[in-house]
Amino acid sequence: MYKLWIANKNYSSWSLRPWVLLKVLQIPFEENLCLFENGKSSHEKFSRFSPTGLVPCLIDENQTIWDSLAICEYVAEDYPQVWPKERKARAWARSASAEMHSGFSALRQQCPMDCTHNSPLNNISIELQTDLNRLQKLWQDGLNQFGGPWLAGSEFTAVDAFFAPVAFRIRSYHLPVNPAAKQWVDRILVLPAMKEWHEAGLQEPYIEH
Repeated sequence: MYKLWIANKNYSSWSLRPWVLLKVLQIPFEENLCLFENGKSSHEKFSRFSPTGLVPCLIDENQTIWDSLAICEYVAEDYPQVWPKERKARAWARSASAEMHSGFSALRQQCPMDCTHNSPLNNISIELQTDLNRLQKLWQDGLNQFGGPWLAGSEFTAVDAFFAPVAFRIRSYHLPVNPAAKQWVDRILVLPAMKEWHEAGLQEPYIEH
């Protein structure tokens, strides 16, 4: 069985991605939670199981995979439903996931994932608005091309998992998005797995304020 190492559910958007993918697709795995500690570096602690000292990290027997996108690709070799069946949708989903993996820096920096946060931003910077504009266009493209209700078609796949932390951010910071984007956000937030993650995050002892 896969062993997935993650950090705080309240803050670790990278951990959420493979976790929610495995949960929604009902792929068996063992969760290993290693919490951040207030005022302390987590690198040494996380290095016990992750070669980079970062999370998430998946261990499968003697194989270690230490990047969220690589984890999804690794799991897809055993469970093809990780990505859409249709080639065009699969290519789009991989491209969109890679864009999220490396982009949207203003959104990440100005709206860090925080399950306890619930108040609008006082100001949306030009950089953040640019990210929001691109985000809405990207989601609209996927929904239009592949018919929804998920980003790459009728089934939840890795591309939805990659944008799952954005759904929390949009709700936490009351970010303005168009109706199609809001509909996708509302859909993913009511998934039992997302509710489970959110509730667990609220109960964690370490709060970064």
